[in-house]
Amino acid sequence: MKKVLIVDDHADIRRLVRLTLEFEEVEVREAGTGPEALQILDHWLPDAMLMDMMMPGMDGLTLCRTVRANPLTANIPVLFLTARGQAKDREAGLQAGANAYLVKPFSPLQLIQELDRAGVGASA
Repeated sequence: MKKVLIVDDHADIRRLVRLTLEFEEVEVREAGTGPEALQILDHWLPDAMLMDMMMPGMDGLTLCRTVRANPLTANIPVLFLTARGQAKDREAGLQAGANAYLVKPFSPLQLIQELDRAGVGASA
């Protein structure tokens, strides 16, 4: 079973994504902040991370760079799920190390397709 860590400060977004992924038989863990996500990564390595760009404390860009800097997590695919849809935001996300960048609202099908591209979908 594939494993995905969702990092978003909005519980309703985490719930929506969790329901979508559990329907695809993906094991899901959730974090509401960047530091909480890093604590989870200390003892649980997912096959992918879905993260918001705008979070209090540690933003998604910083979290993504931190994940990329750690040899144990550097190769985990990171997909941004964010309301920031300008080209400069997308570029910043990709420069921080993201594999994909989805703008909210996104469709569940779009999310599943991006995870499949990252090798994390149920069919992978």
